[in-house]
Amino acid sequence: MAQNQQADIVIIGGGIIGCTTAYYLSRHPLYNSETTKITVLEASANGVAQGASGKAGGLVAKWAYPAELVDISFPEHIRLVKEHNGVDRWGFRFVECGTWEGVGEDLKRDPGSGVGKGGKRKNLEKTLGAERIAHAEEINKRHPEGLNWIKQELTVSYAPMDPTTGLEGTAQVHPYLFTTSMMELAAKKGVKLRRGSATCISIESGRVTGIQCMDPTGGLEKFIPATHVILAAGAWSPFLLPSLPISATRAHSVTFRPKAGIDIAPYVLFTDIKLPRGLHASPEIYARPDNEVYACGPGDDSKLPGNVDEVEVDQTACESIREQVVSISPELREGTVEKRQACFLPIVSQRGAGGPIIGEAKTVAKGLYVTTGHTCWGICNAPGTAKIMAELVLNSKALPRKLKRLEPSHFL
Repeated sequence: MAQNQQADIVIIGGGIIGCTTAYYLSRHPLYNSETTKITVLEASANGVAQGASGKAGGLVAKWAYPAELVDISFPEHIRLVKEHNGVDRWGFRFVECGTWEGVGEDLKRDPGSGVGKGGKRKNLEKTLGAERIAHAEEINKRHPEGLNWIKQELTVSYAPMDPTTGLEGTAQVHPYLFTTSMMELAAKKGVKLRRGSATCISIESGRVTGIQCMDPTGGLEKFIPATHVILAAGAWSPFLLPSLPISATRAHSVTFRPKAGIDIAPYVLFTDIKLPRGLHASPEIYARPDNEVYACGPGDDSKLPGNVDEVEVDQTACESIREQVVSISPELREGTVEKRQACFLPIVSQRGAGGPIIGEAKTVAKGLYVTTGHTCWGICNAPGTAKIMAELVLNSKALPRKLKRLEPSHFL
């Protein structure tokens, strides 16, 4: 796109992918706020980061997948932290991460499965990218030094998630703070946030012309003209492009606040807990810099609602996660649960295709770009995805060869 060419770019979705894409567009050398208008359209009445982008664990890892996207995204995370003080602004820090196996104490209560009501269990598959983990010779049979919030006597084994990358191979951010920061930084460069639910992408003569959306103030449908439309609505993307092979997986999570005076060591654990009465559980547990602890359970295939604000939280599933975690942590057992929440992750459902889906959907319409299907790695891979999208839109560059398999033409 020529530097002085007029452009109206509409990004559908105020999650981490949409907000980070807005940020990278607004920082691109060819961006000119006088000739290029960028709008982020978000359906939630509560602003951006109301879905998975605000309720995720926030892991950023070199061992994530797909590796070719992680190789772009991880260095971008480091650059963003340095440029915008991400340590203080969105809680970035390097963190110990590993698989923990042990025995849960009998608390005389049924810990449950953590699966939400109305859906069948689905694996979140977060460790698929860690191809080098958990070799027998790498397992540390001892309780990890410094892990002060898991009862030592309950530990059977611990293994670093990826011993080859060391401490600087895994980091974390607070996902809500990271997403809102990206939107705030984009807004400083002229990006506008608009509330509304997109109902249709308008196409004429094989090219996008804009979108139809419901205006929440008057309840009327309005037309937003656009030369470029970026579909970044996560699990809701097929509502606007039904041919997208994206399914939705619901995941529940809780956050703990330990008692005053208890400092939680910086560990992220992928657990395998042997519970009484022959039960097993595998919650993921994330200690955060502000001493908050996040824990999530397995996914389920419950039906996706029409809007992110309509996501139902199964209190029983949240209580199961709490019971599983406190069976190995007296410190968290004595603390309080601050949040019980649920979100939907976008999964590429085309067998063997992987994902995410990134690029221009030329077979549908010129000027229509798709970026979704990031599974549980949206926070991790957002900067790399956004950097690529900015080049595609503003510089008309093709996807790098190593990312060609992610093009929409392979999925639509």
